[in-house]
Amino acid sequence: MDFPRLVERTGHFRYGAPHSVTVGGDGRRVAFLRSTGPEDPASSLWVLNVSTATESLVAAGPLRAYATDRDATVAAFTREGRLFRADLARGTVTEVPTGEPAEDPRPDPLGTRIAYVSRAAGSPSLRVVGPDGDRLLAGESGNAWREHGGTIGWGVADEAARRFGRDRGWWWSPDGTQILAARTAASTSLHLLDLDFGWVDVHWDRETYPYVVSVRWADGGGPLITVLRRMQQHGLVLAVDPRTGETQVHAELADARWVEPVAGTPRHLPDGRVLVGGELAHDGFDARCLFADGSLLTPPTLYVRRVVGTVPRPGNPAPDLIVEGTDGDPAVQSVFRVRTSLGGGGAEARKVTGTPGWHRAETGGDVLVVDDVVWRGEARVAALGNLAAPLPYAPQPMLERVTDRRLPAAVLYPTGFVGGTKIPVLVSLGDGPGRQQVVTDPAAWQERQWWADNGFAVVSIDGRGTPGVAPSFEKVVHRRLVDVSLTDQADALKALLGKHPDLDLGAVAVRGKGLGGWLAAMAVLRRPDVFHRAVARSPIVDWFDEPAPLAERYLGDRRDSADVYAHHNLAEADPTDAVLLVGATVPGLPSVTTANLVEELAFLRAS
Repeated sequence: MDFPRLVERTGHFRYGAPHSVTVGGDGRRVAFLRSTGPEDPASSLWVLNVSTATESLVAAGPLRAYATDRDATVAAFTREGRLFRADLARGTVTEVPTGEPAEDPRPDPLGTRIAYVSRAAGSPSLRVVGPDGDRLLAGESGNAWREHGGTIGWGVADEAARRFGRDRGWWWSPDGTQILAARTAASTSLHLLDLDFGWVDVHWDRETYPYVVSVRWADGGGPLITVLRRMQQHGLVLAVDPRTGETQVHAELADARWVEPVAGTPRHLPDGRVLVGGELAHDGFDARCLFADGSLLTPPTLYVRRVVGTVPRPGNPAPDLIVEGTDGDPAVQSVFRVRTSLGGGGAEARKVTGTPGWHRAETGGDVLVVDDVVWRGEARVAALGNLAAPLPYAPQPMLERVTDRRLPAAVLYPTGFVGGTKIPVLVSLGDGPGRQQVVTDPAAWQERQWWADNGFAVVSIDGRGTPGVAPSFEKVVHRRLVDVSLTDQADALKALLGKHPDLDLGAVAVRGKGLGGWLAAMAVLRRPDVFHRAVARSPIVDWFDEPAPLAERYLGDRRDSADVYAHHNLAEADPTDAVLLVGATVPGLPSVTTANLVEELAFLRAS
């Protein structure tokens, strides 16, 4: 298969590599998925026995996802609506009869029952199957579903939740006797459901705090939830009483622009303290940190991206946190052990990964998996077999920090490029502000290398609005996204010319998708002196039409910011043939329903 078709069909180059890793809570097993190849992107379920360092195939594909019980002894997954139960210790798979097609199945923590979502009646409902058969736990009548315009349901994440990264709609209690479920309608509510059909509502001021950003119920105690105001400038971390549904405020989150919770928080630490992600913005600090009951756990130099879990700390009853984060270079994601017992030494984080890269981790019991390597304490005990073929390209982007704002940037030349001649520039915006482009991950540069080998110096610039540097760097775009973003792109291009004199800034094309597609089009429309031709895939056209969580995060309250929204509106563009829209229509701009990479290349090469 040629490279453009490979990119557009699959979107990644990691076939044969392990992914979706789960470590059992007792540290005995590691479950994971592995796909077979680009012609068959669906994955199979494998399990690693940690003590023997041996892998075994449990269930051949096609699998898209799976879930396990607490100790990874049982896994559940679906195929075309049919529910299956896998015994990970024995390597056997059995089909579980259900009355309705199943999706999002999850075993209870003890592996006795499996709950799942069904859409058989139109409205999503929550069901449980176990020793006493397949039962409806929560659902709506067909009339209620129709009266709410088909938007009501149980156990699923609403659009707002997905915008905040919450893709789940229900959670088992640690003892497997209750389920905390979201009910989506005009607003999201939460309910504690007993398996004997008793239930209580979770109480908080839903009118003031309509967004349920995160829910966690896995670390002892009751559930912890994070809720935000509509403008996202204030939020609450609430502890839920699982008997009554009453909530208690554990922490407040506030920011004049928007609150950005840390993935993997809040959570209970083993000693009962609650871990919360937050920011330091005083005394010269500009940091994304972790706090335990108000005490700072992470050094201000560490930009925390995600809390993975905990592992034992040798010689200390208090465990270490495992954290994915950045310390200095925003292009690198490392894995750290963070001390949870402060003692007299203050916050302490020790880097686990030794080489620069984009590293990921998972934990369970005393086992830590970093990328493909399995560790128990300081000992490497196994590795997940990585059967991925070599990547098509070996890109060598030249990473820089440019302008007085130290914007992360990179230049990628054609393979074998010899300096001394001017070369056209392609600015790659990817998915736009909010998504990093400049990362030390070879897979992230494969498509850009294809563009480079077709005659461009590909430039990527992580301007303000991009995570990874500091909270203020990320949030300064509030209500002025287009102006700040385009200023950074233009200034960085000019600064790069000093180090890369072969860049032809008289021939600059720009390309992006979604939010990045909108910015690509705006670059040519607002700064034709710098950007000369653009391809915008599925761009935002009118911010008034975008989901409120996205639009209001960047542009503020749409009810009293009409001028800000108008300033960011692509639909008001003057006619030009220098912008090609793919999958969107704006009067006066060329547009097509679909386009492949070769067709985009031809447009961007045109003078």
